[in-house]
Amino acid sequence: MSKAASDDFSRAFYPFLHEEEREKPQELMEGLRFSLIEKARESVEVKSKFFEENKDTILAVSLEMAKAFKRGRKLLVCGNGGSATDAQHVAVEFMHPVIVGCKALPAICLTNDMAMVTAIANDVGFDDVFTRQIIALGGEGDILLGISTSGNSENLMHAFATARRMKLMTIGFSGNDGGKMNELCEGGLLDFCLTVPTSSVHRIQETHVALYHIMWDMVHTFLQHRSLVEN
Repeated sequence: MSKAASDDFSRAFYPFLHEEEREKPQELMEGLRFSLIEKARESVEVKSKFFEENKDTILAVSLEMAKAFKRGRKLLVCGNGGSATDAQHVAVEFMHPVIVGCKALPAICLTNDMAMVTAIANDVGFDDVFTRQIIALGGEGDILLGISTSGNSENLMHAFATARRMKLMTIGFSGNDGGKMNELCEGGLLDFCLTVPTSSVHRIQETHVALYHIMWDMVHTFLQHRSLVEN
């Protein structure tokens, strides 16, 4: 990078290093207020559009999950990085419902056991950190939910393939164009793929959080209607 290009980069991303370009505190705060409101507006717009376009699929997924739970099956959840924490959150929501009167439903987050994850990653490879656990813990009729903002996580692709062979129901949460996850769904190798169509990782993750909270609610609503879940 040339010195001129380096200076331009520095001025664009680190203006506080250049005293002559430092904004006055009042101007800075005004800019931040505008940015804050714009980010909140964008977050609302992304979520509203996503749920409007996917409402029928979300209901279909929630109903199939409710049927599986009614049959005594369990939910396995996995993801990487921020999506790993979302996977933990999903499992807690189902295992420890915060609404009084809602039944605890069996859910396991496959990223929780660091000894297991690191053992498999070290001995076999990171691409199989979830597959080994699915083989040991999963059974026909169970549910696998994989979360990825890009839809391209290789260990999720391996997990879905293993779950398919073992006849688990498979669900993917992705973002942007859905990546490999969407390709699996289009090829019939993934039962459901819910994609948040934006390149912003933050907006994708925010929508994923809203999605699994709403699906949790829908699952419990369906479980209260036996005629829907027992056919």
